[in-house]
Amino acid sequence: MNDSLKTLLIIAFLILIVWNLGAGLYYMLVDKGGSKRTVNALTRRIALSVGLILLVVLAIKMGWIQPHGINPG
Repeated sequence: MNDSLKTLLIIAFLILIVWNLGAGLYYMLVDKGGSKRTVNALTRRIALSVGLILLVVLAIKMGWIQPHGINPG
């Protein structure tokens, strides 16, 4: 897997996380507690966040990505 594909995958996860966070805010303001759309959007956000963390941990363990400090040198 090349570096640009890894970066795009992580960015796609982050965009989906922010999208679901915004959807949760929108549903909270519009529905006023009348439906479960807010809960569903925030549940998806949490699931995507956990999935992204697990994906990064797996990629580090498999050697696909190398962790480094802020100022490697």
